[in-house]
Amino acid sequence: MRCPRCGHLDDRVVDSRQSRDGDAIRRRRECLECGARFTTYESIELSLPLVVKRDGRREPFDPGKLRRALRTACQKRPVTAEQIDATVRSVERAVASVDTGEIETRTIGDLVVDALRELDGVAYVRFASVYYAFTDPAEFVAAVDRAREQRS
Repeated sequence: MRCPRCGHLDDRVVDSRQSRDGDAIRRRRECLECGARFTTYESIELSLPLVVKRDGRREPFDPGKLRRALRTACQKRPVTAEQIDATVRSVERAVASVDTGEIETRTIGDLVVDALRELDGVAYVRFASVYYAFTDPAEFVAAVDRAREQRS
């Protein structure tokens, strides 16, 4: 690992710990050249399938795009960054478990809608209104009713 201070390649691991619900290992390192200490994270690299868009295009799954959508839906709601990150990891694991090498956006959207329904009713309605592209107020009311049912 290259030292962020001097660029030297030799270091030693000072401490290792599990982090993020056991999904990664946090390593505290010390540069053998300048003595600087820095932290690295080691995690499994998931083999993620291509996402098949509604218009037929295919693109790599982007957890950052999902995180941005969740942050927008949860804006000004009592949802923590850790809850959003946990939701992203959960969806990412579900997407990685697909055997076909491709997954449709509708499947990913359904996973997100289900997770948001559990997490926060308002965030669920916000996301669902964009995801399902409501054209009628009755559809919006039905989504609100589903969120209320989930809370009861």
